[in-house]
Amino acid sequence: MNLKQLLDSNIETYGEYDVIHFRERSYTNLETKVISDSLAAGLESMGIGRGDKVIVIMPNCPEVVFSYQGIIRAGAVIVPVMFTLHPKEIHYILSSSDVKAVITSAFVIDKVREAIMGLDMKPAIIAVDMPAGGNIHSFSRVLKQRAIGTEKNNITISENDTAVILYTSGTTGSPKGVILTHKNLYSNAANSAKHNETERGTTLGVLPLAHVYGLTMSNICFLTGSSVVVFPAFNPAEIFAAIEKYKVKSFSAVPAMIHALLSYPDSDKYDTGSLEWVGSGSAPLPVSLLHAFQEKFKAKVYEGYGLSEAAPVVTSHRKNFPIKPGSVGIPIPGVEVRIVDEDGVEVPAGEVGELVVRGDNVTNGYYERPDETEKILKDSWLHTGDMARMDEEGYVFIVDRKKDLIIRGGFNIYPRDVEEILNGHEAVSEAAVVGVPDERMGEEMVACIVKKNGSSVSEEELLLYCQDHLAINKTPRKVVFMEALPRNGVGKILKTQLRKAAADIVQPFGQE
Repeated sequence: MNLKQLLDSNIETYGEYDVIHFRERSYTNLETKVISDSLAAGLESMGIGRGDKVIVIMPNCPEVVFSYQGIIRAGAVIVPVMFTLHPKEIHYILSSSDVKAVITSAFVIDKVREAIMGLDMKPAIIAVDMPAGGNIHSFSRVLKQRAIGTEKNNITISENDTAVILYTSGTTGSPKGVILTHKNLYSNAANSAKHNETERGTTLGVLPLAHVYGLTMSNICFLTGSSVVVFPAFNPAEIFAAIEKYKVKSFSAVPAMIHALLSYPDSDKYDTGSLEWVGSGSAPLPVSLLHAFQEKFKAKVYEGYGLSEAAPVVTSHRKNFPIKPGSVGIPIPGVEVRIVDEDGVEVPAGEVGELVVRGDNVTNGYYERPDETEKILKDSWLHTGDMARMDEEGYVFIVDRKKDLIIRGGFNIYPRDVEEILNGHEAVSEAAVVGVPDERMGEEMVACIVKKNGSSVSEEELLLYCQDHLAINKTPRKVVFMEALPRNGVGKILKTQLRKAAADIVQPFGQE
């Protein structure tokens, strides 16, 4: 099955119902299909068809869903882009992906205009909430520009056709366009729903739809006959109000959101008794945060693991199965995982190695980056670059990013081990540990700390706290206090930026 059939099958199976709730307006699945088919026809009338790339860049709104389905129905390729990116980053994606059109909104239009400057071939710009004029096409007008013979939308789509090119966040270097086929995305959504025993109901669209995690969660809604409350921005009060109004049983989030919900002072004003579980992914979830959220809201937190190159879900905890704090669960159906050494040889249970993945969800590679593709795909196995271990029961524990590994005096130190300890301190809201160059030790550790509101703690106190819980060689050399940690649009800590910031703040250790 392909992503076009997702919506068609949804209507055939469940009949007409409200599938999207946004502010005071709801849209049925049938309305979604009509709008999407009209957009597909409009795109074709503009000369956009099979294999052409279309960027969608705007905050979450129903038009994002309509755009995705419309692009797919035209046989074109979705290029989702986070609206929070800098114009230079958007320009990079535009110039490297041969985009023919950009669907955007007034909120982002200035960035888009700046981003297209200097391009030899400028894409058409379609705005969902602006009148036509200049180089701007109105979304509503495009819906009416049907090309002759396109109303029936008879385009044949193969499961092996490219559906999405998703640019990585660039947390470890320049963004690369991950090629995801219809088969990659459909199989991952279907297997994720099966793994989590997802029930029909109303969920929350708090994740950016431009992120592969949010895209997959929306696909799961179509598969399961569910509805989604779409939020243009993360707002704890609105989240809690929606849980109460729609009796939400489950939704997916990232750790930064879970942290914000736990910290929200007025959460007790809302009835959250319907909430049974929250899925957490995209970034490591501190164990202390998992316990605190479960205790306060009496809802399970099922941490999982995924990456864009795997469309994205690889492992997750399951309902009615034990939760192992610190673990990201077990592989979902249809996905194989192994832990291997530098030579690609599988290591025994409990030992640390690189996590590799195989399945229908795994990408064919990076768009026009054959050298980078060759680095990650070896004998059909995706090499994730994440260091992990697996216990005897098949539960996976992510140790750290391979590139985040700190080698201090010849000893390997995984930052997450230190971060878990620091996150357990009563004065610490968030912690991230990075390595910075050191003439004597090769690398030294810097702990970047965000304090809880109203809390007071010194660098010396935190260093002594670490020494009480960790081996001396795992204790950070310096503590840097920050107002906030740098994050991308989905809440993942940008350690590349953090390393630069830490190196600028602290005096080079070798010169002390």
